[in-house]
Amino acid sequence: MPKIPKAFKNFTKAELAVFKRLNSPKKVQDFLDKLPINFEEHGDTCYSPRQLLKQKKSHCSEGAIFAATAFWYHGGKPMLMDLKAPGDDFDHVVALFKVHGYWGAVSKTNHAVLRYREPIYKTLRELALSYFHEYIMNNGKKTLRSFSAPFDLSKIKNSEWLTTDQQLWKIIEDLDESKHYSLVSAAQARGLRKADAIEIKAGKLVEWKK
Repeated sequence: MPKIPKAFKNFTKAELAVFKRLNSPKKVQDFLDKLPINFEEHGDTCYSPRQLLKQKKSHCSEGAIFAATAFWYHGGKPMLMDLKAPGDDFDHVVALFKVHGYWGAVSKTNHAVLRYREPIYKTLRELALSYFHEYIMNNGKKTLRSFSAPFDLSKIKNSEWLTTDQQLWKIIEDLDESKHYSLVSAAQARGLRKADAIEIKAGKLVEWKK
């Protein structure tokens, strides 16, 4: 196993034991899938990896940051990708990983779609496009428009974000403002067909209820 990064020095032995067990993307995804969704009943949150372990719940960006941290522990790069939808829809954040040169993604979501992606995508654009037809609003509008370049969490100078009790809004803001690449042109966006009723119904299927 690669040497544990110095950034992990403030985790407890019990916390490190969790990361040690999560030694593959599959195990990381299984771990996140077992956590209840974070409905943010008491206000918006963006938990650090330590807080996620304490609170035992997660939403998409919290899960992506935790997954990227687990990859870092095992010698990978802790990389996020932002999937951006303008207007009234929400962005989605995933953790990136590579196997045999192909991209995959760990994704925490409460819905039946926008989930884990196997490492079969040659480019990040291919990976982002795999979410395109599932990224719809209740009126059937397809809203995914761009994806970010890999956002490397190891480049953050201060590693206190790993164990802080504070919300990680700065990371999310920096990710949102990072370089993004367009998936569709304006002309293509105008010509998009709305999703069918059965697709909309499938998109409303959730795993955890309030």
